[in-house]
Amino acid sequence: MKLILLLLVAVTLSAQPRMPRIAVGGIMHESNTFSADPTDLEEFRRWRGEEIREEFVASSHEVGGYYAGAQEYGLELVPTMVANATPGGAVTDRALDGLVAELIERLKAAGPLDGLLLALHGAMVVDSHPDGDAEVLRRLRAALGDELPIVVTHDAHANVAPAEIELSTALVIYKEVPHIDQKDRGIQAAQIMAKIVKEHVQVTQALEKPPMVYNMMFHNTKQAPMLPLVEEARRLERENPKILAVSVQPGYQYADVPQMGPGIVVVTDNDMELARREAKRLADIMWSHRLVMKLDQPEPEEAVKMAMAEEKTPVVLVELGDNIGGGSAGDSTFILRQLVDQGAEGYVVAMFDPTAVEAAVAAGVGGAFDMNVGGKSDKLHGEPVRIRGTVQLIYDGKYVETAVRHGGRRYLDQGLTAVIQVEGSELEMPNLVLVNSKRHTPFSTGQLTSAGINAVRQKILVVKAAVAFRAAYEPIAGRIIEVDTGGLTAVNPRRFEYKRANPDLYGLR
Repeated sequence: MKLILLLLVAVTLSAQPRMPRIAVGGIMHESNTFSADPTDLEEFRRWRGEEIREEFVASSHEVGGYYAGAQEYGLELVPTMVANATPGGAVTDRALDGLVAELIERLKAAGPLDGLLLALHGAMVVDSHPDGDAEVLRRLRAALGDELPIVVTHDAHANVAPAEIELSTALVIYKEVPHIDQKDRGIQAAQIMAKIVKEHVQVTQALEKPPMVYNMMFHNTKQAPMLPLVEEARRLERENPKILAVSVQPGYQYADVPQMGPGIVVVTDNDMELARREAKRLADIMWSHRLVMKLDQPEPEEAVKMAMAEEKTPVVLVELGDNIGGGSAGDSTFILRQLVDQGAEGYVVAMFDPTAVEAAVAAGVGGAFDMNVGGKSDKLHGEPVRIRGTVQLIYDGKYVETAVRHGGRRYLDQGLTAVIQVEGSELEMPNLVLVNSKRHTPFSTGQLTSAGINAVRQKILVVKAAVAFRAAYEPIAGRIIEVDTGGLTAVNPRRFEYKRANPDLYGLR
């Protein structure tokens, strides 16, 4: 009898359908081609095998969404390698070669696979490949074949190359800026993968690119002109069962490449005509937005005067030309110079300056600090500013963000960090300069609170960003003032010389 029961159990187990085995991988970088500092292999942090699950499963990142979606839709995930580097200059050929080679090696070693969920930024530029993300897909196809389903996720600041539509099975792009929907897009990608491998859906997709620069100042999807477009994308997904995904990405204007610019991607269940029609319709809507995109931001001197006079605090001054999340230096001094010269009170400025951190460590907590800060990476972001004061805090710069924020990461690290209380300021309303040893995007107020700074009690907070900071800072801000500053991420395209982008793009000249 026992033998019969064992045989019945064995037959039952063998009769159950095998869970599709879906690999997880990624190579993510946002490349600012106007930066002279290349992004080499050592700049990429890599997670391998189970490290991927440990890092991302509890996060709001798209890779975390892959895991949530796999659980919901019955997929077995096989983690291989995920790599990411802070936005910066173009990726070196050496870095691309090394990263893709390792990814392919791990994919081949993973055993039989039914598909691949692949996280690519969409704005990676490589020395020899202006369409870096498409080049990753080319190499994966050469190694793995054309039949393997590859569902790709992209950042909203992607410059989608037409080749990506040909090489991927489906492309899903974040809808929201700030990017607080990353996990949802990862779940959506997993859902599409499940339809492909379990229901045998034949996916078709179309891309339309309106010939314009969709300026960074208008990427906020919580307000017009982007909000109605995003709402329409969601309506199409909700109401038409033939539509699997609609993406309305505004693009990334700091990459001088042929594919630079916004785009619409529509993914359907075997209906190319529908995909093309809706992509064209939404692209026409996006094209009409050029009529309302007017730049009118104050320069640093005026912006600081406005902040000092403002009663609703804290005032957030946005240093647009030094948007770290766009690949800029992180040590611009244009606003800091005006804060010092105009005698502002209660300001906080975070600055990438490893040498200043070293000096603070040498002085020790409570020690005197007196040196030039910032303006050391290049000549585009202002001259160094002399800061005298007292070292208030030194710590490792690590913290945990538990809320859903742009970037989706949970475990964050700005490197060894020091806080300087500027000479002449009082404890009740101190002037503080936070210097860190890693360029760190201000996507979380944890950057400040982990350093003992009570952000809501300060009068002026300076963030080196464009739109992404809003998820964290908008809820606490009395007022937000976007400041027209120079630098690698200046919002006016006329500050740059484009050589490879389409010269006829509206707004480029």
